[in-house]
Amino acid sequence: MTDARKDRSLRRGWTTGACATAAARAAFEALVTGAPPPDPVEIALPSGKRAAFALAEFSRGDDFARAGVVKDAGDDPDVTHGALIRAALRHAPPGAGVIFKAGEGVGAVTRPGLPLPPGEPAINPVPRQMMRQTIEEAAQRLGVGADAEIEISIPGGERLAKHTLNGRLGIVGGLSILGTTGIVTPFSCAAWIDSIHRGVDVARASGLAHIAGTTGSTSEAAVQKLYDLPEAALIEMGDFVGGLLKYLRTHPVARVTIGGGFAKMTKLAQGRLDLHSGRSSLDLAQLSETARAAGADEETAARVKHANSALDALLIARAAGVDLAAPIAQAAWETAAKALGSEDVALEAIVFDREGRLLAQTPFKKAGDA
Repeated sequence: MTDARKDRSLRRGWTTGACATAAARAAFEALVTGAPPPDPVEIALPSGKRAAFALAEFSRGDDFARAGVVKDAGDDPDVTHGALIRAALRHAPPGAGVIFKAGEGVGAVTRPGLPLPPGEPAINPVPRQMMRQTIEEAAQRLGVGADAEIEISIPGGERLAKHTLNGRLGIVGGLSILGTTGIVTPFSCAAWIDSIHRGVDVARASGLAHIAGTTGSTSEAAVQKLYDLPEAALIEMGDFVGGLLKYLRTHPVARVTIGGGFAKMTKLAQGRLDLHSGRSSLDLAQLSETARAAGADEETAARVKHANSALDALLIARAAGVDLAAPIAQAAWETAAKALGSEDVALEAIVFDREGRLLAQTPFKKAGDA
């Protein structure tokens, strides 16, 4: 069946940072003027382009103004699509500048290694700069000081955060306010890859010398059991093994484990760095050649070539007494070592079955030792 996404242009959306900035701009203008804010409200994006946002809510009290924008992630399957991003503004003392606070559903940083120190609201640097800029712009137009306390909240954000990697990164209590461009590109998976990078940063800041990137919860649990690694050492890379390895080129740790199930690791062994089923496919003909090189006879190799799945191929080889997992682990190591591109990091590759049982494991080696 044809994927409908391929039949039309994908619609871009807005980051939580852009929505928070728009809500903050509207609330600031209402706070200063005492009048209803502009609707839609316009802000500048980091690129310099401008964008307008419709308000979903507005209220004002004696000492505050509050506005909300519903996030539209476009065609991206973002967990925060449809969430209300709310900004409540109060006057700050003259010269105080912009002060950020986390309200309901916005997390707080608890571990070192992130772009913000522990104790700070999880409002990332670029969204903070966007909000400062829009407050300064509005303040200059209105002839007042750019001093304001901004409290960002996302109703239901703590529940939504359970579907993100925030807990693993030490961000507790809710979601992060994210975005570097203000724009969400559909299916770019930028947020996940950014979380992978932040996971490496947290591990390095915690002084960990060994991290493990795994393709799913089963392989993660198996690796943790194998090495008794702390949570901060476990990087949930999912399909984005390339996103992890390329970041480690410039942010190295002493030892790296890459672990996953047979199907995903076979894709890695065949040179794929994006293991998603929709973006890379398993080459059964190539797997058949791997089986032949591992000692499979022609009948077994032919059956592997026409197998229904990677698991089926593994079972066919196993029934013929052929260890298919070992050469897959070795080839996966070779792909990973090339992507890592560092002679200072000791790397291993581990293949597990669907129950988390170890099928094959390479020794730790540096790329230069290959």
